[in-house]
Amino acid sequence: MTAPPPRGAVMLTALTLPPPVFREGEGPGAETPLATRHLPLYTAPMHIHGHAHKYGDHVDTDVIIPARYLASSDADTLAAHCMEDLDADFVRKVQPDDLIVAGRNFGCGSSREHAPLALKAAGVSAVIAESFARIFYRNALNIGLPIIESEEAARGIESGDEVEVDLEAGVIHNLTRNQDYTFPPLVGPAAELVAAGGLRPLVAQRLAERG
Repeated sequence: MTAPPPRGAVMLTALTLPPPVFREGEGPGAETPLATRHLPLYTAPMHIHGHAHKYGDHVDTDVIIPARYLASSDADTLAAHCMEDLDADFVRKVQPDDLIVAGRNFGCGSSREHAPLALKAAGVSAVIAESFARIFYRNALNIGLPIIESEEAARGIESGDEVEVDLEAGVIHNLTRNQDYTFPPLVGPAAELVAAGGLRPLVAQRLAERG
């Protein structure tokens, strides 16, 4: 008998595959869909180490990536304008593997898939918040961006803090303040999505395994 997951563990059951996005002039016969090209097959780290960028409650998708840039699905373009209406210096400050920390209802507003893609393309390795808008939560996991709900961590971590996250153990270490916080660990399909780098790479991996 398979052991039940830890109490509170994050699990997904029904996953949907969005249609591929191609550059102009490309099509189903082209080498690689655009989203996959910018998010290549790789094993995402289940251990994260970076610095925090902290924001408040109700950070909506309109400030994560403003609507004026939604005509493009190019990850580099989205990354260049990520968070600019909330923090004009974000793209200049953020470094690969950094984390965003926020309050309640992160990712509220319209259900644009561009928002988590912009964060990931900008170098954000995970988002820690008190709570998330449900559609953003699903969209983020579908592109392999770890989403962590922890009220304690969201309140205890400040901008600039050096943070380590163990997604499998469900532990956040704040190295700057010598504090630890816990959260429901990633297990099952959610862990598979993050480890594969998103739904597209995971599906490609499963198809390759079938031969």
